[in-house]
Amino acid sequence: MIAELKTVVFDAPDIAAEADFYAALAGWTRSHADDEWITMRTPDGWRMAFQYAPDHVAPRWPDPAAPQQAHLDLRVPDIDAGADKAVALGATLLRRNERWHTLADPAGHPFDLCVKEDDPNTTVMGVMLDCPDAKALSTFYSELLGKAVTYEAPGVAMIGEDGRMPVLFQQVEDYRAPRWPDPAAPQQVHLDLLVERAGLERAERAVLAIGATRLPGEGDNWRVYADPAGKPFCFTWNEAPE
Repeated sequence: MIAELKTVVFDAPDIAAEADFYAALAGWTRSHADDEWITMRTPDGWRMAFQYAPDHVAPRWPDPAAPQQAHLDLRVPDIDAGADKAVALGATLLRRNERWHTLADPAGHPFDLCVKEDDPNTTVMGVMLDCPDAKALSTFYSELLGKAVTYEAPGVAMIGEDGRMPVLFQQVEDYRAPRWPDPAAPQQVHLDLLVERAGLERAERAVLAIGATRLPGEGDNWRVYADPAGKPFCFTWNEAPE
């Protein structure tokens, strides 16, 4: 393990609206809020955050000209009731399936409501990253996060155990990587990964060795990188917003 998954961060032009939406839909609670950043805790242990992005360009799923970069899979006991609730709260229904429905949240980020009939709660199944090669990207993140590859099939993969913050990978045709910080090809979503400040340089050497790229941008407690599919992620340490 090079780093630990800390936070899944979504760009949004109205972070308060995003926070209110997921609080009402899934019971997430705020743990930090300022004008630029809202961090939330889910009842099942995830940290999610919304980062103020005034130039946010929403994906137009399933339009490949404006692709999603990632999405959340949420589990609910009844996908029809869950979808109705989400729409009433400001979501847009994009597609219905027998076992899941696809919607977009108020900022346009797609998410899936998946059936789990034996649990009355709304829980996070995982975060799924679109990519050109699911096997290659799952191998990269397995080494980076120290989570074993626990599922692999043509075009899809998962690292980590179900119920323990897994990361999933979905291979898509005509994949278009973000070009951070170019607003014409936005990141939409990124992962914040926790490292020890004293071990930052060692962690950077290790992640570059397995295929990451250093990107311009750093602050008092963060540095920006891109994974082999071009998706930005950050190393964070010390007192990042909670």
